[in-house]
Amino acid sequence: MSYTIRVARREDMKQVLQLIQELATFEKEDDAVEVSVQDLEEDGFGKQKLFHCFVAEKNEKIVGMALVYPRYSTWKGAVIHLEDLIVTKDMRGTGLGTALLDEVVKYGNDLGVKRICWEVIDWNEPAIGFYESKGAKVMRDWDVVQLDAAGIKNYLSAIA
Repeated sequence: MSYTIRVARREDMKQVLQLIQELATFEKEDDAVEVSVQDLEEDGFGKQKLFHCFVAEKNEKIVGMALVYPRYSTWKGAVIHLEDLIVTKDMRGTGLGTALLDEVVKYGNDLGVKRICWEVIDWNEPAIGFYESKGAKVMRDWDVVQLDAAGIKNYLSAIA
């Protein structure tokens, strides 16, 4: 299978957004994606770069991506968070996910981070098995906690 892994460019963001939407559909959250191509372009390539992205390209089409950003652990120090590793459905099982994860791990190592962390939905057993086969520790005793935009507004109005 012939594909190229490279650092994403601004002009890739339309196809990256399509992959993000494909993941949302897979996770049964079709309407959850609020980010736009313009958001991705500004946030990834603007004055304040908020993320770093790798893409997998085959025949001039983006067929996979991995998006990371910096975090800080009070226990470990500098870490990166892998927000999403997405491989389009027809490219799964080709080694593309491994190639993307390889780039993320090399990138984190080059940065000198102490940890790379990410979440995986609990029913996605193929992804869990994939990550565990790579030596990742799936911490099933932790829950993800979030405040969405409405939750932030509600929180602030309750303390005002």
